[in-house]
Amino acid sequence: MPLDAVFLDCVKVELSNEIVDMRIERISQPQRDVLVFSVRGLGKSHKLLLSAGPSDGRVHITTYQFENPKTAPMFCMLLRKHLLGARIVSIEQPQSERVLILNMDAPDALGYVEKKQLIVELIGRSSNIILVDKEGLIVDCLRRIGGEMSDRRMVLPGLFYAYPPPQEGKLDPMSNFNDKWNEAFGNAKEKFVDRWLLSTFYALSPLICRELSYRAYGSVDFEIAAITDGGASLHEALDMLIMERKAALSKPWMLQSYDDEPKDFSYTKIKQYEDSYNVVEMDSFSQLLDSFHTRRAQMQRISQSASSLTKNLKNNRDRLVRKLEMQTQELGDTMKRDRIRETADIIMANLHSMKQGDSQLIAEDFYDSNNELRTIFLDSKKSPQQNAAQYYKEYNKAKTAQTHLEKQITLGQNELAYLQSVLSQIDLVESESDMQSIREELMETGYLKAPKNKGKIRATKATNVFETSSGYKVLVGRNNIQNDQLTMKTADKSDFWFHSQTHQGSHVVLCCDGQTPDEQSVLEAATIAAYFSSARSEDKVSVDYTFVKFVKKPSGSRPGFVTYTNYKTIIVKPDEDLVNRLRKG
Repeated sequence: MPLDAVFLDCVKVELSNEIVDMRIERISQPQRDVLVFSVRGLGKSHKLLLSAGPSDGRVHITTYQFENPKTAPMFCMLLRKHLLGARIVSIEQPQSERVLILNMDAPDALGYVEKKQLIVELIGRSSNIILVDKEGLIVDCLRRIGGEMSDRRMVLPGLFYAYPPPQEGKLDPMSNFNDKWNEAFGNAKEKFVDRWLLSTFYALSPLICRELSYRAYGSVDFEIAAITDGGASLHEALDMLIMERKAALSKPWMLQSYDDEPKDFSYTKIKQYEDSYNVVEMDSFSQLLDSFHTRRAQMQRISQSASSLTKNLKNNRDRLVRKLEMQTQELGDTMKRDRIRETADIIMANLHSMKQGDSQLIAEDFYDSNNELRTIFLDSKKSPQQNAAQYYKEYNKAKTAQTHLEKQITLGQNELAYLQSVLSQIDLVESESDMQSIREELMETGYLKAPKNKGKIRATKATNVFETSSGYKVLVGRNNIQNDQLTMKTADKSDFWFHSQTHQGSHVVLCCDGQTPDEQSVLEAATIAAYFSSARSEDKVSVDYTFVKFVKKPSGSRPGFVTYTNYKTIIVKPDEDLVNRLRKG
């Protein structure tokens, strides 16, 4: 994993400058492996995230909003008992280990201060978060490890805490290893340089080992057998990397694809990918980890829960598209009905020359400018009058079918637009509660079956709340039912209403409180509307806005569908950083 011991040292220094001397005001456990501490002090506040996930273990300040379970897990309750009100005294890291120690002064039940340690071990599948008392005894831990799980080290309440066993036979790159370099390099058994580095030194990630190979020899898969300088170039590259870290010159770097998808991260500028990725310097190591891990993990969980729902909606959409195609074809056929009426008229004009039993009529077509002959097929079992009546009947049937089909196609197109709007909203969800509100909407509209013994489904109240730079509140619906509630009932008639012009999206209301908002607030509200639309990834989005009083909901229309007049249009660029900065809940 990229978060090696050297990277963790960067995080430790940054956190020491940010949260030391702050007090813990709130503790939550939104996910099985994740804890979030709300800390305050020194005139500011932060949310500290601690994750012991096997593949995304990390510690950093986060800006994301997490949803907590209705009932806090037992480990979270225990931490609240021992650490609420505690002051973070210092942050330590054992030499070149992926372990971070938060030293705290924590008040007990009587108000006396006791020394406590919260130890975060970021060691892959064995990652853990452990609370240790002043005597060094384990109070409890996120993952209890008994003798049946490990014969080397048990982590259980009541036992003395011991650090994870060191990786035997490996060198510490942060200490003086020069006297051991030649011997280690001379005994290399690995084929490639990066593999030798990984097996010889701890505290270096595979990414860094490949980077050192690239810096020394211009290739990430350079073979040791091809080295002609005795490893001097590799030694120099490693020395430069460690000197950069010790001189506090390390910076947070994100590797991104050209469509801004995070691919990797490091504490040194990665050059091995050359022009394949963008290498972007972030503002802080916390922002780097938050951008790389937190949002991606949230989106993966949401994507998993949305997969069956999306499949159901797409099946309904595809079925509706096929039905509309058939109806459109039938409507086209009804447009040929004038030809049927003309046929009936020609039969009536030629009754004198026809008799029962005729199978066809060849007569002058007086509807044709050249009076060409028209061949008309007849039912020989019917009289000429009956044949004419049959054609008139088909004409009237086609005329009635046109009216019916036009109505059905309009309804189908509205239904298709509704399904597309829900699919777009699923792509924009940011939390499990967003997904649940969409499920409730689909139960309300009949696309999902409601659970047994459950009363009338009521959509969750909209909770996407923002505040512009000038202090105006902005409300955003999270599904179509909430859009209706927000626009038609919650918003004041004098508030501003925003919606992306040609894309599916949320209803956005700028609450004016009887005042005229400034241009910056209008621009920010429009940016929020563009962000919460299916045009989120585009550079320019046209957003319409008008007073709420000019927004109408047609009778009988699907949830979320409205019409509006007297609007203006503003062109903005969706800006995730701005949206997160303005978010209030």
